[in-house]
Formats: sequence, structure tokens, C-alpha cells
Amino acid sequence: MAADALAADRRNTFGSVPFTHLVGVRREFSQGGRARLVLDVRPELENAVDTVHGGVIATLIDVAMASAAVSQRDFAMTAVTLNMNISFMHPGRERLVADGEVLAVHDGIASCRAHVIDAAGHVVAQAHGSFRYVPHPQPRPPRGGNA
Repeated sequence: MAADALAADRRNTFGSVPFTHLVGVRREFSQGGRARLVLDVRPELENAVDTVHGGVIATLIDVAMASAAVSQRDFAMTAVTLNMNISFMHPGRERLVADGEVLAVHDGIASCRAHVIDAAGHVVAQAHGSFRYVPHPQPRPPRGGNA
């Protein structure tokens, strides 16, 4: 694969993650150590009190920080979460926007922060996390089908 095609493929890795599709997370941008993700809330993502489930918010904020981290390295590597400390500030409703950024990189570990706001501008959650850079995995064969 040519270098340009390989770089483009790595930039689109986010779009091939089944879990982000399942939840409905969309990436607005990811470049230069910053990222923005958007989630339009659906009833199946809500909890018993009709707000977005905390696990969904944690996923959104985790992916925002990881996206910022990989963009810091121009998508040459991927990143896995080492830890994340999240504070839930306000119930999440309607459209949620997560902004993540890299604060520092040391010894292959990116320190990041992110926050999520809702359509009314309330801070729903904020977090700090650490992400280890790792090589991209080799492509897997498609799942399913006849074995």
C-alpha cells in the first residue's frame, strides 16, 4: 500500500470501530492533538431517570481523548487507555459534544483531558486520562460467514 493510502487508511480507523457505530459517536475532527466528537442521544442510550447513561458518557469522553492522542502523532500509531478519571457534573440530554486535547507526551504516554457539554451548554462531564501509544494492529479477516 502506498504511503499516502496507508496514512488515509489510518486516519479512518475511527470509522471502522463497531462499538462507536453502535453507540452513534461521530467524529467532527481530530488533528494536532485535539479532537471533537458528537453524539445525538437516543432513548436506548438513556438510564432509568431519562438521562444519558454514564457508561455512554464515559465512552464518549474516552474516545475523544484517544482521538486527540492519535492525532498528536498524525495517526502513525494508535492509543490504548491506561487510566481515566471522570467527574459527572450535570445530567446529559439531547446532543452531546466531547472535546479532547493532549496536555503532554512522555515516554510514549499521552496525558489528555476532555469535557462533554450538552445542547444547553452545561458541562456534563470532565476527565483526565493517560493513553499509551501502540503500533496499529494487523488487519483482521472479516468476522462471520461460513467457517
